Amino acid sequence: MLFFSYIVKKGNKFMTDRHQDGSAGDANYGIIGANYRRYRQPDPHIASFIAGALGNARTVLNVGAGAGSYEPTDRSVIAVEPSESMRAQRPTHLSQAIDATAERLPFANKAFDASMATFTVHQWKDLQAGLAEMRRVTSGPVLVLTCDPTQLDTFWLNDYAPEAITVEASRYPSMSAIAAGLGGSVDILPVPIPLGCTDGFSEAYYGRPESLLDPGARLANSAWSFIDPAIGERFAENLSDDLQSGLWDQRHGHLRSQPFFEGSLRLLVGQP
Repeated sequence: MLFFSYIVKKGNKFMTDRHQDGSAGDANYGIIGANYRRYRQPDPHIASFIAGALGNARTVLNVGAGAGSYEPTDRSVIAVEPSESMRAQRPTHLSQAIDATAERLPFANKAFDASMATFTVHQWKDLQAGLAEMRRVTSGPVLVLTCDPTQLDTFWLNDYAPEAITVEASRYPSMSAIAAGLGGSVDILPVPIPLGCTDGFSEAYYGRPESLLDPGARLANSAWSFIDPAIGERFAENLSDDLQSGLWDQRHGHLRSQPFFEGSLRLLVGQP
């Protein structure tokens, strides 16, 4: 506990060029993260990929931990999260997150058996610096759960709000850039998204289009905060019309019963 308290205090000095709530990336989670946990719950199917890749690691660092999604509870975990809003939403069964950024991790070399970063690398100001820091403090596997920007337009959302897809594709780093940053040997694993996915990133609703009519569900996906609000209003109006007329189901109705969607979700596992 003394070590943990020391690190929390040390983390304060790494606060530079942040949003008011401490968010260190391009999205301000003080605004968009208020109800994040309501919409973004860890999905068991996706979690199984992460658990498998962690192997027998006993100590794990979670970087850009947010509200704690996918953080294992059967291992010793230290979480790093710069956003005050997201740290406040961590459930009580998880430890307090340290206020620090990926680019400057306040830990010794090889301090952890494994490290992980889920839905966060597209937020980092310096991808290569963040990945180098994760590798520095990790003796075993480094896991990155993210989306392949070249596959985002395979989702039906591209028919209704291509602007959201375009801005996401511009923010997500390429698979090759992440692999280069991790160094060593890297496996890139496609992660199929289940129909009832409880983690409400956009593709999670591939077979439940009505869910994306909820403004809160859209707000829990940072892409919508980078486009004109009028685009979101147009999206909701056009999707509502097509659902009512049956046009969406004519085009995509098979997705309502499709068990998995193989979209852009990827798990990269880097070994030293």
